[in-house]
Amino acid sequence: MAKEVTSRSENYAQWYNDLALKADLAEQSAVRGCMVIKPYGYAIWERMQGILDGMFKKTGVKNAYFPLFIPKSFFSREAEHVAGFAKECAVVTHHRLMNNPDGKGVVVDPSARLEEELIVRPTSETIIWNTYKNWITSWRDLPILCNQWCNVVRWEMRTRLFLRTAEFLWQEGHTAHATAEEAAAKAEQMVQVYADFARNVMALPVIIGHKSPGERFAGAIDTLTIEAMMQDGKALQAGTSHFLGQNFAKSFDVQFTGKDGKQDYVWATSWGVSTRLMGALIMAHGDDNGLVLPPRLAPVQVVMVPIYRGDDELQALRERMETMKTALEARGVRVEIDDRDTLRPGFKFAEWELKGVPVRLAMGPRDLASGTVEVARRDTLTKETLPLEGIEARISELLETIQQNIYDKALAFRDANIEKCDSWEAFQTRIQQGKFLLCHWDGTIETEQAIKEATKATIRCIPVDSCVCEEEGVDIYSGKPSHRRVVYAISY
Repeated sequence: MAKEVTSRSENYAQWYNDLALKADLAEQSAVRGCMVIKPYGYAIWERMQGILDGMFKKTGVKNAYFPLFIPKSFFSREAEHVAGFAKECAVVTHHRLMNNPDGKGVVVDPSARLEEELIVRPTSETIIWNTYKNWITSWRDLPILCNQWCNVVRWEMRTRLFLRTAEFLWQEGHTAHATAEEAAAKAEQMVQVYADFARNVMALPVIIGHKSPGERFAGAIDTLTIEAMMQDGKALQAGTSHFLGQNFAKSFDVQFTGKDGKQDYVWATSWGVSTRLMGALIMAHGDDNGLVLPPRLAPVQVVMVPIYRGDDELQALRERMETMKTALEARGVRVEIDDRDTLRPGFKFAEWELKGVPVRLAMGPRDLASGTVEVARRDTLTKETLPLEGIEARISELLETIQQNIYDKALAFRDANIEKCDSWEAFQTRIQQGKFLLCHWDGTIETEQAIKEATKATIRCIPVDSCVCEEEGVDIYSGKPSHRRVVYAISY
């Protein structure tokens, strides 16, 4: 039998950890707070990376790479930015080890202290804007549309695989523009790219909105976000895009000569998603049997399992499956034949179910003789027997059906758990039940902070789609006038 997974109703947090570990996505490393992403998990991340990279490039973005180490002095130039990351920074102080004088192991060589300490990249705005100063002198040098795929370090004390680790993988886009309007439009464009990817590739219904001042990225004028609901009703910030104004350009003196001959500071954006998306994939779609992968992200979309006795039966089945595999691959379907002779078919079924493969085909000698195959769907856990004739077209259509069904199920769950709330008493109870609550907000940080301290709920976003929130009312906590509702939830 397959490795057992704790049920969601019994212990949701343990269920999540079980899936991350037992579906071979990741494991804890010897370095506290860091993870090893295993080949199957990394294959899913590579799918995300490849699709997103293509989407970025369609908007004119090009990839680059910037240093892992950032001079400590760079962080002091943007006060709000350093305040936002100061507690998470890992600092390099020395560049050499030496043998311990007592003969036991090694120690830091005190003579090898760096002249200036280096921060291990928590995000790259400072090093990139210091670099852009060398690239930009005139309006002709703009816009600069750069992205990098890399790792970052944010020294977390309480970690969870994919959701919060000291080191994680991500992409960070950094663009430079001649006008505020152009930069703001780029930030908007990129959050729409993220939403498109979430909805149409991850099958993840997300709400696009602005972050409140209290939740905004450190150093940003405006932060746009996509917020997703997990199956426990908590929110997950799945991607953000920031309009940085001229803050970083002023901090690093990045100016350009405009068409009018006047000097001005450059306008900036930054935007990013991370391996946190892997956590979203688990928590939005998984069930008590394991992962449920949307076909567009699944490294293996179809697995074929031959059921046989003896090498002769296996050979005949393998030949037929190889023919099917070639035909499916010609349609762009990712296929694997599981003919391992060390495992029983039932174990293989359970293992691929745990890994979330969208479609499983099983075939024995009788199926081969009758020209049929058993087709199992991971999303509904249903099976049917279909004729082999025309099976490739049927499977291609089925994958699209499964993709849509996974999205529709997640959307129905989200919509069933979004409610308007106009009472502070009701809010305190209902927010603990795992819901997104649409509430009036008076626009003050004080109210936002008071609600957070009382309930752990935060304003996830001020929505711009998915719900109509522009209406007059009063704040649920302060009773002051409000012009719109916002999305409150407890988040990861």
